[in-house]
Amino acid sequence: MKINHTLLVLAAAAAVAMAGTARAAATLGAPAPDFTLTDIEGKTHRLSDYKGKIVVLEWTNPECPFVQKHYGSGNIPNLQKSATADGVVWLAINSGHPGGEGDYDNAAAAAWLKAQGAAPTAYFRDLDGKVGRLYGAKTTPHLFVITADGTLVYDGAIDSIRSADVEDIARATNYVKVALADVMAGRPVAKAASQPYGCAVKY
Repeated sequence: MKINHTLLVLAAAAAVAMAGTARAAATLGAPAPDFTLTDIEGKTHRLSDYKGKIVVLEWTNPECPFVQKHYGSGNIPNLQKSATADGVVWLAINSGHPGGEGDYDNAAAAAWLKAQGAAPTAYFRDLDGKVGRLYGAKTTPHLFVITADGTLVYDGAIDSIRSADVEDIARATNYVKVALADVMAGRPVAKAASQPYGCAVKY
């Protein structure tokens, strides 16, 4: 009887833990799960530190052809500059495992950002993949928009044309740019979700 009781207690505890994990995962329309990461300059950031500001989370990988399309063309760097000039916090995250494709050390990552003319607020190496998995980041790029009150309102692709061809950028609808415009205007995000495309995150 004692054994059965112990098993029931353990099962109940496991169920509570699983429910807590499920609640913590990123869900559109719900509070964005908090996290802490240290950037390539050695500064520690908590997402909750940016309460009161719009935040963009961008999953990236310098060696992914789709990332190279959007960086080499200036598409993402220009959007970073425009957004941060408007007070948006832009956090770029690489969740690749140590030594994986695109896992540049801090100095190499900084050099890559400079060469691309990139301007994120911070760049992080999420080496154990915890934050990537928390948000369900699937591809590079994969972007999320969080409102000033901490609500996740966009989850998906950078734009509407799933290709690595630079020429497609001009014809595509930039979903992140539109989502940011909606948030800044106080409107609901018209397209809150889209299927992200690119290289698989190298967990």
